[in-house]
Amino acid sequence: MQQNGTILTEINFDGIVGPSHNYAGLSLGNIASASHSGDPSYPRAAALQGVAKMRGNLARLGVQGFLLPLPRPNSALATALALNGSEPPQLRAAPWSASSMWTANAATVSPAPDTDDGRCHLTPANLVTMLHRAQEWPDTKRQLAIAFGDTRHFAVHDAVPPSFGDEGAANHMRLCASHAAPGVEVFIYGKTGGRFPARQHEQASHLVARAHGLDPARTVFIEQNPDAIAAGAFHNDVVAVANGPVLFTHAEAFADQQGAYVALRAAFPALEVVEVPSHAVTLAEAIRTYLFNAQLLTLPDGSMALIVPEECRDSPSVWGWVETMLAGNGPIRQVIPVDVKQSMANGGGPACLRLRVMCDPATVDPRFLLDEAKADRIERSIAAHYPEQIDPSDIGSEALANSVIAARLALLDALNLAQLG
Repeated sequence: MQQNGTILTEINFDGIVGPSHNYAGLSLGNIASASHSGDPSYPRAAALQGVAKMRGNLARLGVQGFLLPLPRPNSALATALALNGSEPPQLRAAPWSASSMWTANAATVSPAPDTDDGRCHLTPANLVTMLHRAQEWPDTKRQLAIAFGDTRHFAVHDAVPPSFGDEGAANHMRLCASHAAPGVEVFIYGKTGGRFPARQHEQASHLVARAHGLDPARTVFIEQNPDAIAAGAFHNDVVAVANGPVLFTHAEAFADQQGAYVALRAAFPALEVVEVPSHAVTLAEAIRTYLFNAQLLTLPDGSMALIVPEECRDSPSVWGWVETMLAGNGPIRQVIPVDVKQSMANGGGPACLRLRVMCDPATVDPRFLLDEAKADRIERSIAAHYPEQIDPSDIGSEALANSVIAARLALLDALNLAQLG
């Protein structure tokens, strides 16, 4: 669909997994991350799994973007933490975090049809609840400002002030008749998560909505279920995802499930809810398999496909429900498992690995758009330079630091993005 002479389409920007990908267990409330803390990681395999997922969606949709790993280890954070080798291992690991691979936390994105100035607005997430993630946003903003540097079509903001935690698109959804039509933006915030922190602050959501110039009549704020947060749904996208007019959700996603549906239908009467009941898939199993941390895509023929981790196919209850759904006449007509096991072991499924930006591809810096030749270059660089394995004892070593830095710079050179070095 055209708007002001541009052709608007949704582009998924996946994060390329960084060469310092490791399992330090830094993310409180992330069950998978905690359960794999101290395990060896495989950065090369992780990155190649991510590229394979991107290739699949490029073939399905005809367009795919990517964002680059951030500089690691972060020497500025290491200096600020006064690291000298006597600190706890998790503190030492923070400057090495590769969590920017999960670009669902890179920013909140409001497309042009929803904003008062007719531009696509992006606000980098401050991620202040977790030290290892709070370091990301300045470098993320720098990258977003290059990829979306056409100020006629984009506005890239600073992050929300740090007293209000903001987790980006992982706690944000959009409902619309079509991607290029004006939509209803849905912000999910948390108030409590019991033993785990509620990462998305209500005021952060309101601030982003105001900064993006959203129409209050087409903006909805919903509280996440505290029980879901306590069970390990540290982001809303672990228990719910929306695409077009469809909300795909677990029955225990929101603090007031029926009240949430009422509020959404008041703003968007065409809402279609696909709810997975707790008796079919428990909240714990939904979180373990990341059924909802999936990419819900509109294919060129207008049908919808759900891209899920392979762990869903391995779960009898989840796959049984999927087969029942596909036997019906609902809006989701395909469910496609993908291998992102390295990301899953650190608590990120297919949805974590991508940021949805609805825009004209011609307005994006082409260096951030994937094609098969570029995918080949990325894979060759990863295979040649990424560490094959990182053990917990490697974190902090000069040898690993040199390897990680060199691998990232080689990738930037391969993509003509040395300016991000």
